[in-house]
Amino acid sequence: MTHVGVVGAGVMGAGVAQNLAQVGHTVTLVDNDPQATERALGTIEMNCRMSRMLGGPEIDADQTLARIRTGTDLALLTDAEIVIENITENWDLKRALYLELDAVVQPSAVFVANTSAIPITRLASLTGRPRQFVGVHFMNPVPMKPAVEIIPGHHTDQDALERVRTLLTSMDKKAIPVNDACGFVSNRVLMLTVNEAAFLVYEGVATAETVDEVFRSCFGHPMGPLETADLIGVDTILYSIEVLYEHFADSKYRPCPLLKKMTDAGLHGRKSGEGFYAYGGPAAATPRPSQNGKAHTPVTATR
Repeated sequence: MTHVGVVGAGVMGAGVAQNLAQVGHTVTLVDNDPQATERALGTIEMNCRMSRMLGGPEIDADQTLARIRTGTDLALLTDAEIVIENITENWDLKRALYLELDAVVQPSAVFVANTSAIPITRLASLTGRPRQFVGVHFMNPVPMKPAVEIIPGHHTDQDALERVRTLLTSMDKKAIPVNDACGFVSNRVLMLTVNEAAFLVYEGVATAETVDEVFRSCFGHPMGPLETADLIGVDTILYSIEVLYEHFADSKYRPCPLLKKMTDAGLHGRKSGEGFYAYGGPAAATPRPSQNGKAHTPVTATR
């Protein structure tokens, strides 16, 4: 099996690490915050033990965790064959990370950017290995989602693309090919939808629960756009729509002020315990309205 490096131990990084480890890969999970990796391991253990109850496969939590080592030093990734980056959707942070990664990871390794909006060719230009750079947009929660977008950059060679496809197949993922463009397919559409739904709440047209009810009842969506925002992370939604706005210079991507206010207030959704809805905890089954998405005193953040 492949030794895979995973950078970033937030919601997405933990999900990617779990998915890799539960199918047998050796995983090194790195984050500059040691508490983040500890939280990630706790989340992975809980998800493995609850998988069967939530309609997923039976997963051996002990074996899965045994395949994951953690740390704060990128040098732990020196011999990784593939490195998957999952940090915040922020160009400056990603730029600093890739410059450092490129210097410590073996030259033959393939870099995978798990980004929701930033073009792959632009990210690959930060490294000395643009031919070995592939974009993969994983969906949340990673272990339960059957498909991903796979995006080659301008210089990505076929060998690197096939290595990543093989890895995704081993993770039971269907890789849907998409050409390189800001936001790709899913987020080019989804972020506009969520942003406009936030404007409806911001303008007082409807409450968050009413907006979501329209999408569930009228269109048959399993989740409304603002429930989806809480699942993804309100802060992540904001950063993604800001990337689209900057890239296209089109006013249709203007971020809703409510998203900015909620992000500043720490109302990031399920991972913080409160967003457009309030949760009893990160895994709360029944959310309740959170003052219709109006930003107010945040609850204690839980990553």
